[in-house]
Amino acid sequence: MSVFTLSQSDKEKLLLPELVDLVDHHRRHCAPYDRILTASGVSSIAGIAELPWLPVRLFKTLELKSIPDDEVFKVLTSSGTTGEVSRIYLDKAAAATQTRQLGATLQTVLGPKRLPMLIVDTKSILKDRRSFSARGAGVLGMATFGRDHVWALDNDGAVDLDGIRGFLAKHGDQPFLIFGFTYLVWLHLYEIARAHGLDLGNGILIHSGGWKKLVDQAVSPEEFRNRLAAVGLTRIHNFYGMVEQIGTIFLEGPSGGSLYCPDFADVVVRDPETWAELPPGEPGLLEVVSTLPTSYPGHVLLTEDLGVVHGIDDGDWPGKRFSVLGRLPRAEARGCSDTYRSAS
Repeated sequence: MSVFTLSQSDKEKLLLPELVDLVDHHRRHCAPYDRILTASGVSSIAGIAELPWLPVRLFKTLELKSIPDDEVFKVLTSSGTTGEVSRIYLDKAAAATQTRQLGATLQTVLGPKRLPMLIVDTKSILKDRRSFSARGAGVLGMATFGRDHVWALDNDGAVDLDGIRGFLAKHGDQPFLIFGFTYLVWLHLYEIARAHGLDLGNGILIHSGGWKKLVDQAVSPEEFRNRLAAVGLTRIHNFYGMVEQIGTIFLEGPSGGSLYCPDFADVVVRDPETWAELPPGEPGLLEVVSTLPTSYPGHVLLTEDLGVVHGIDDGDWPGKRFSVLGRLPRAEARGCSDTYRSAS
């Protein structure tokens, strides 16, 4: 069953009451969140764009949770290049919900059955605790949606061509799942498939992790799709998500070029000077909204990414379709979180 069903107007009618209730819930159960909202003077909320947001960076500096310590079931951490990491607190109910909704989102393009899975990474990534929190956790999380897993890279990070050929010989005549971070798929799957004539025609690729390393090689998202189509891989879905809103991913539609919001989530693009909501076609700072975070106040987050809404109810799936354009320079992003930090 798809989770991409609601028109934008229907979505807002459904989500707004739930999100207002979450604001009240987190104010009652998370004292720092309540102090932040009190300091910022939140009043009546008439639309999703009027919901009070938190800068995602706050999760690196404050303990934000709406559950008592003895109900903490799992603590997730983000990757941090400067030693700063977000800490996300889940109770059993929140962990179960995020797993279920992630599965429902992916089943939209994978179907209900677990597929044979080719992981474009090295198993040794799971042994490195420093990177495990981000890349390793991403791989482990996706691995639950596949079966008969084969790693495309050996323990040294070199391509295991025999392993890939063996996987394709066994599973290549039926649908199979490929997962990897975008740059690894480009460097270690596309180029190998092209060089060795591998047939990936029955594959469904789920990939993520940004385009920066490919932009350095002048590879656009469009070229990425076109080149992979040349080796038979046409079912390709990028996604955007973050540990601070775990379980919610924004998935690329079948036609490519745009990400879509599942029925329990939405996005707002804001002017970084005035914080006003921007109309489709105007790039700004991306805010992500989800009803899943019940154990911590992560339901409305201002990211440090630039994005643009391309259209509403006019794509593969209903609702907003958008793109992520890249990261805001760090000095600019720090201003809004410092404002909130002083309030807390």
